[in-house]
Amino acid sequence: MFDRLEGIDRRFRDLDEQIASSAADYQRVAELAQERSQLEPVVSAYRKFRALRDQLAGARTLAGGDDREIRELAAAEARELEPKVAELEGRLKALLLPRDPRDGRNVIVEIRGGTGGGEAALFAADLFRMYTRYAEGRGWHAEVLSQNETGVGGFKEIIFRVSGKGAYSRLKYESGVHRVQRVPATEAQGRIHTSTATVAVLAEADEIEIQIPEKDLKMDVYRSSGAGGQNVQKNATAVRITHLPTGIVVQCQDERSQVQNRQRAMSILRARLYERALRERQEAEDSARRSQVGSGERSEKIRTYNFPQSRVTDHRIGVSAHNLGSVLDGTLDPFIDELITRDEAERLEAKADG
Repeated sequence: MFDRLEGIDRRFRDLDEQIASSAADYQRVAELAQERSQLEPVVSAYRKFRALRDQLAGARTLAGGDDREIRELAAAEARELEPKVAELEGRLKALLLPRDPRDGRNVIVEIRGGTGGGEAALFAADLFRMYTRYAEGRGWHAEVLSQNETGVGGFKEIIFRVSGKGAYSRLKYESGVHRVQRVPATEAQGRIHTSTATVAVLAEADEIEIQIPEKDLKMDVYRSSGAGGQNVQKNATAVRITHLPTGIVVQCQDERSQVQNRQRAMSILRARLYERALRERQEAEDSARRSQVGSGERSEKIRTYNFPQSRVTDHRIGVSAHNLGSVLDGTLDPFIDELITRDEAERLEAKADG
C-alpha cells in the first residue's frame, strides 16, 4: 500500500511541475488540474499520515531512553499519536479503493409515487423538495426535466437533473423505496396511513458514451396536456421517444418547443441506457446484485419518514433521527455520511477476504 502511495505522491508532484510549465496551454492545464484534484485528497492524507508516523516513531525512541521524565512525556505523546496514525491508515485504505466511475458525474433523479394513491404523490413532492433543498445546500443546481402532476400539489412522476461536483457520489445512496407514515389531510378519523415513493438516481451520460442510432428510436409528438391556460400548447411540442431494442419509453412536455423536449428526453434515455449497461455488466460479475429500485410495495424500503413521532429511520444502517422537519428541509448528510462509511467498510472487508 505504501509503495502505491509513494507513487501517487510522485505523480502529484509531477503534475504540479507540468502545470507550471504548461501555463500557456489552457486545455492541457485543465486536464492536468483535473487529475491533480482527483489525487489531492489521497496525497494530503498520506502526507499527514507520514508526518504523524515519523512523529510517533520519534516519540517511541525517546520513550526507550534513560531520562525518566523524558520517557514519561514521550510515552504519553506516543499514546496520543497511535490512534491518530491508525485512523489515518484506515482512511488511506478507503481512499485507495477503486472509485465508482460515475462518482464525478451529474445525476438524473426519478421520483415516482408508489403505494398509496394521492398520498404517495404528495410524498413524492416532499421528496423532490427535500432533494432540491439538499442540492442548494451543497451549491448544486437542480433542473426539472419532466413532471406528471396530480393537480393537488403531488407528482405521479418527476424527473430532474442535479448538476455539481460529487452529485452522484452522494445521491446514489438515495436509490430505493422511501416510506411515509402520517395522517393525510383528507383523513377524518385521524388514522395513520402508510405510503411509498420510489427514487432512482442515474448517472448522466453524454452522447459520446451512449450512441443511439436513429433507427433504434421511434418518436411521437403530441400536444402538451397542461393544467390549462398558458400551459396548454396549441402546437404539438410534447415528445415521446421509444427505444425499440429495449422498449424504454421517455416523454417530455414541459418545454415550449419540440426541440427542447426532445433534448431532455434524449438526456433521460441516455442515462437509463447507461445505467442499464452498467447494471448488466455488474450482474454478470455478481449475480446476487439487487436491482436499484423495487416494486414500491410497503415491505421494500430503505428509509421511513414517521410524521407522528418526527422520526426518520434508515433501515440499511439502523440509524434514526428525531428531526423529520429538518431532514425534509435537506439535512441528509448524517445519513449519507454513515452510508458512505459503511460502504467503504464493506468494500475493505471484501478486499481483505479476497
